[in-house]
Amino acid sequence: MSTKRIILAGGSGFLGRLLAGHLQARGWEPVILTRSPSSQSTAREIAWDARTVGDWLGELDGAAAVINLAGRSVNCRFTPENRRLVMNSRVEATRAVGAAIARCTKPPPVWLNCSTATIYRHTLGASHDESSTDFGITPSVHDEFSVEVAHAWERALWEAPTPQTRKVALRITLVFGTVAGGVFQILRRLARFGLGGRMGSGRQFVSWIHEQDFARAVEWILDHREVQGPVNLAAPNPLANADMMRTFRRVCGIPLGLPAAEWMLELGAVVMRTETELLLKSRRVVPGTLLQGGFQFQFPAMEGALRELEQRARRS
Repeated sequence: MSTKRIILAGGSGFLGRLLAGHLQARGWEPVILTRSPSSQSTAREIAWDARTVGDWLGELDGAAAVINLAGRSVNCRFTPENRRLVMNSRVEATRAVGAAIARCTKPPPVWLNCSTATIYRHTLGASHDESSTDFGITPSVHDEFSVEVAHAWERALWEAPTPQTRKVALRITLVFGTVAGGVFQILRRLARFGLGGRMGSGRQFVSWIHEQDFARAVEWILDHREVQGPVNLAAPNPLANADMMRTFRRVCGIPLGLPAAEWMLELGAVVMRTETELLLKSRRVVPGTLLQGGFQFQFPAMEGALRELEQRARRS
């Protein structure tokens, strides 16, 4: 079987490394576009500025696929400067990838672009699959900026003039993995220190996906040429925050966890330089396209996912 070259734009972070390793083991040749190439990487790395088309265009020409993962972390305070950086890093990188594909003699047949499940409205009711158009802001959780970013990000993808390339917006939920500093490690640490109680009311839904299912789902999308448009990358069983934290405590063997009221979360967010929206917005997102297409989750329920991650975390 011939090697299939796949471009991972902005692929030097957690998700990029995860995908590079997964795809490389299955016969793909990942090429990472990054601001700071490293000679220590197991995948070939090429410099780009994530804003303009450069010499990296040659890597896209004739490639089997491109995945754009670029974007500044939203784990920050939404100051005017950070808002500008978060928005521009996503929109400019997406436009640059689109412009490069448009200039290819042999454009990649498929382009997967990161997006976010926060595009859906805060809800404690019915879940959202890809057919949902229930978008909008929820002032009580201060998600105006995140929703604005989500729409601008996807608009840059759909407006890109790439008629020969299938386009998919990956509406990503929380990805649980063992990477240091990731959401699993943060919540695990809270549970182990006796702080793993409900956050706020605890009623808000959490949508999530195990890192192995995330990588497998991306590969499935690449292989299924009929799939295009938005795709929710989420496990099929979102659960309430209080239930999630109870599951963390059970997996960690900790019987009790102190709850955190909203005012405590607000204070903690200021100290940790982040926003409470990441904890308080209710994202009840389900993977309609994946399930309808026959994708099989290895970790459909959170307890099984956490137990697998906990076993690996204890060995490391």
